[in-house]
Amino acid sequence: MWRYILKRLLLLVPVLLGISIIVFLIMELIPGDAAQAILGSFATPENLERVRSELGLDKPLVQRYFIWLGNILQGDFGRSYSLNRPVIDEVLDRLGPTLLLAGSSLLFAAVMGMVAGIIAAVKQFGWQDMFFTVIVLVGISTPSFWLGLIFVLLFSVQLGWFPVSGMMQVVGGGGVLDVLHHLVLPAVTLGVVATGVIARLTRSTMLEVLRKDFIRSARAKGLSERRVIMRHAYKNALVSIVPVLGIQTGFVIGGAIYIETVFQWPGIGRMLVTAIQTRDILLVQGGVVVVAGLYVLINLVADVAQHALDPRIQT
Repeated sequence: MWRYILKRLLLLVPVLLGISIIVFLIMELIPGDAAQAILGSFATPENLERVRSELGLDKPLVQRYFIWLGNILQGDFGRSYSLNRPVIDEVLDRLGPTLLLAGSSLLFAAVMGMVAGIIAAVKQFGWQDMFFTVIVLVGISTPSFWLGLIFVLLFSVQLGWFPVSGMMQVVGGGGVLDVLHHLVLPAVTLGVVATGVIARLTRSTMLEVLRKDFIRSARAKGLSERRVIMRHAYKNALVSIVPVLGIQTGFVIGGAIYIETVFQWPGIGRMLVTAIQTRDILLVQGGVVVVAGLYVLINLVADVAQHALDPRIQT
């Protein structure tokens, strides 16, 4: 196991290096002058040159990349011009709310998706299977940001069950129950598509496992149907489901950009939208690198978990 983990960690090095190159080049491809965007249209030529020099924009592209990469390896992500504070401090402050939202969404998607998939597989061609199939198709086909707006109009504006936006009440808020109350709508909205994907995979995997010989043998031994489903079929199907949970984590983190904007959730996604609008290059690069690195590490955990469930698999 440890040899497998070490091998996977070594493979992360070129992946993270490739991510850093892509992030850096994408920001370079954005049209316009970053210094002009930061200072505004009335900036003097002297101030523009000063900002370009501070951002390193007066240096060749390759040199700027290696300077930026070297600083990141030392834990220095630069300083945000729009916020006038270190990038790493802002990213870490925003990381907690994003992880809370993404983790809650993934938990919702995993539980609901696997339950729906198992029921649909066990009741194949029954009304339960038809019901969950329709719900899954509608969920996968619905844009998350549009669904979020519908949820706000229905459950916040019309019914008044949940807050319209934010992570807590402005006055007198901040308790656990207050945060959970604000968390429900964005977490469910963000987890709907992932729920559909997990449900479809769980159903197809369970159907495949239920046709195996060892399932027939378990039933022939007189084991209860519940024990056959949960202890034998589901346990074997989980090997194929775990990697998809890692992939859906990336989707959830990426989708958080839209959901945090719709619900005004104070996470990294909302921070990145504001940073892109203000052309805060270092803040965008730092935020994307942290999110991408987090996604890679989560997929590593998923691969290790799959290997632990079935050591024969070499992912």
